[in-house]
Amino acid sequence: MTVLTETWIVFHRQMRLSLRNPMWSILMLSQPLLYLFLFGPLLEPITAQISEGATSNAYQVFIPGLIVQLGMFGAMFVGFGLIAEYRAGVIEADRVTPASRMALMAGRVLRDVVVLVVQSILLLAVAVPMGLRAPWDGVLLSLVIVALLGATFASLSYSVALITKSEDALAPLLNGIAMPLLLLSGILLPMQIGPTWLQRLSDISPLKHVVTGVRALFRGEIGSSSSLWGLFWVVLLTAVGLAVGARTFRKESA
Repeated sequence: MTVLTETWIVFHRQMRLSLRNPMWSILMLSQPLLYLFLFGPLLEPITAQISEGATSNAYQVFIPGLIVQLGMFGAMFVGFGLIAEYRAGVIEADRVTPASRMALMAGRVLRDVVVLVVQSILLLAVAVPMGLRAPWDGVLLSLVIVALLGATFASLSYSVALITKSEDALAPLLNGIAMPLLLLSGILLPMQIGPTWLQRLSDISPLKHVVTGVRALFRGEIGSSSSLWGLFWVVLLTAVGLAVGARTFRKESA
């Protein structure tokens, strides 16, 4: 109960800071919205081809990729805020408190997850008038996956930020990781329409299976192998991310 209370205190403080300056959250939502408005309509004439006949709704293919992208990139760069806190002496102040190191990380991660879920709901609300149709239970499970994915990348981002303690080192590292993940995960277009060698290469990326699973959920295939496989990978990634994040917080705050 002590850890939960401390987590709530950290979350409450971080959430107040985010609400005071919501510009970062707005900017992170603007990119998926631009993809939705400017790229989504281009997919409507080729829906049957890119979905291999699985659906006639282009947004059942496109929106799942966008919310996964939001979960990835919305959390991948939160480490910059932690570096700013480190330089302002906030982390040093946290270290002298009796608060659990796990709570110091979990409170921040919980804030990031809440922001990502709200952003995803707003994105889905905008997509409905444009033609998105999906079962509510599949959408809810997809939001859970986005939350877990956000927790994964937020934890890892905080870990790397604590280790590097420099924006100059963090920025190229994250950008170098983000681009291959984006291209090999099939976020914008399903990898099934690519050449065989590219499909085999993308199979290495767990995020490709997560995206495929979310697309299956948007089609209502909740118990399918694709959705279950995607859920398995996101749970595994979350466990690894939280474990690495907690270990780094304890080590760097010792």
